[in-house]
Amino acid sequence: MEFEPSTIEEFLAWEDDRWAEWVDGKVIRVAAVTLGHQEIVNFLLALLSLYIEAHDLGVVSKAPYAMHLPTRQKVREPDLFFVSRERMDRLQDLYLDGAADVVVEVVSPDSRQRDRVDKVIDYEVEGVREYWLIDPRRRQVELRRLGDDGRYRLIEPEKGTFTSDAIPGFRLRIDWLWQQPKPKLLDAARELGLI
Repeated sequence: MEFEPSTIEEFLAWEDDRWAEWVDGKVIRVAAVTLGHQEIVNFLLALLSLYIEAHDLGVVSKAPYAMHLPTRQKVREPDLFFVSRERMDRLQDLYLDGAADVVVEVVSPDSRQRDRVDKVIDYEVEGVREYWLIDPRRRQVELRRLGDDGRYRLIEPEKGTFTSDAIPGFRLRIDWLWQQPKPKLLDAARELGLI
């Protein structure tokens, strides 16, 4: 029989290619994703990595690297997240111990409730500064920014572009997410002034 953790401490120490989350005292396996989901994640990972490295802002990571939410006593596994230089002491070998600055979730059919309701609450309570929720099926993006009162506000893109506060100067053209094939990384980088 395969080992399965029975406490959050065991889950955090679990050296497994887990693709799972710890919610309400249980291991929740994350289902496989679609090609479209992966294309969006891979594009954003490449673009964010390039931008963050060029400006020495911190690190970006992707699943299966978990984020421990100590206040909520949960472990989430975001599709992508950004950790600023100021929070890099939270990076552990197997997980991020505390909130990232930015979390990106790409909605899958099995994650709709988790991403749109449960994780909004979790990330808001833990202090994730920005939560980007991307729904490829609906071609919809919800961008939430934490206010001074600790509550999320929906941010409307200006002229189809979202400008991040948590990743200084980073701009995301929303239509890049739906473009097929995805924009060339060098073209997007040029638009962001990286080359």
